Amino acid sequence: MTSFADLGLPHEIVRVLNKQGIEEPFPIQEAAIPDALAGRDVLGRGPTGSGKTFTFGLPMLARLAGAPSKPGRPRGLVLAPTRELAAQIRERLEDPAAALGLRVLDVVGGVNINHHIRALAAPVDLLVATPGRAEDLISQGKLSLDDVRVTAIDEADQMADMGFLPQVRKLLDRTPPDGQRLLFSATLDGDVEKLIARYMHDPVTHSTAPVEAAVDTMEHYQLLVGDRDTRNEIVLQIGARNGKTIMFMRTKHGVDRQVKKLRRVGVNAMGLHGDKGQGARTRAIEGFSDGTTPVLVATDIAARGIDINDVSLVVHVDPPAEHKAYLHRAGRTARAGTSGTVVTLVMDEQRKEVDQLLKKAGVDAPTVRVTPMSEELVNITGARKPEGAPLPPPGQQPAKSSSARASGGQQPRSRRRRGGGGKQRH
Repeated sequence: MTSFADLGLPHEIVRVLNKQGIEEPFPIQEAAIPDALAGRDVLGRGPTGSGKTFTFGLPMLARLAGAPSKPGRPRGLVLAPTRELAAQIRERLEDPAAALGLRVLDVVGGVNINHHIRALAAPVDLLVATPGRAEDLISQGKLSLDDVRVTAIDEADQMADMGFLPQVRKLLDRTPPDGQRLLFSATLDGDVEKLIARYMHDPVTHSTAPVEAAVDTMEHYQLLVGDRDTRNEIVLQIGARNGKTIMFMRTKHGVDRQVKKLRRVGVNAMGLHGDKGQGARTRAIEGFSDGTTPVLVATDIAARGIDINDVSLVVHVDPPAEHKAYLHRAGRTARAGTSGTVVTLVMDEQRKEVDQLLKKAGVDAPTVRVTPMSEELVNITGARKPEGAPLPPPGQQPAKSSSARASGGQQPRSRRRRGGGGKQRH
């Protein structure tokens, strides 16, 4: 068995990983970390949950160790598309960074910029940033990228989908041209290819899986629900199941409306979309992570890149608009070697559209006709009849323990971790 020490990482980092129960690297970590440590530019293509954060983050820390940083002038830069992903990257790298005497800071939109200005007044070794906030800080003269020796771009395909690549290019132009670049993405095509051609030097590519959703421990189903009223009733029954569930809607309004419906029948659900304030987003993620809020209802953009353990069911209440979104939604389950189920609720008029979508995604999802509380629905999703008391709007919640009981939520099971699974995921 290959260990993290075998990959050439400093013993301080290996010691922190071992203390967290993380001993065996994932395939992409085993393949790419030695190249990154050697200073090579690295392209990593792998499905979400394959271990990308440790793959770029640990070598970055190792290469930054032993040299001082200045206030407002980080030597390492990670660009991430969303606030949540940036926070997760910072959280996962904090302990190994501290073991090397390094400081990690995240700067993201939706947070008072003065907090970031104060934080940058002290030396920062590794900065994790969303592109817009990094640009804001540079324009105010509080951040310089002149000292950046290694840059990582995470979820590059999502950056492209969200229209961030012009900002990413501006930021990369501000880093030294001879710096090391690490780029990680589920796909390496289209606009991402242009980014690679312009900024990377003789990159080595490591791919761990085809683009298709070919996770052995993930099951896909099309649940034929007939009309909208039947679908809406079924959604409430799925929401009352045991375990962590992510439901996807196409619009922010759809998310808010679905959360209200679920809470009305006693299901402790919270919403996640781009118009939510940072406090509400943080509460939703933390509650979902620790199991006290067992149902998260989200739009595509809000949930991409979120890595939360023990999500056993993903529900496409609204089928996604395109196949890449399906794959990213599905990737919220069956992470770190666990199993999971992905169901798409298909109304009669959507059958042709969903068939084409799944074919393009390379997904084999058998069709099953379901009705409220039918045996098929219960067997596939664990649906239950909602029996909890109505819950107040999010932010006015009762005590966590009672809300978790009302929703049928359960605490996540503990398990031995591999390559960074569990609380400190990679």
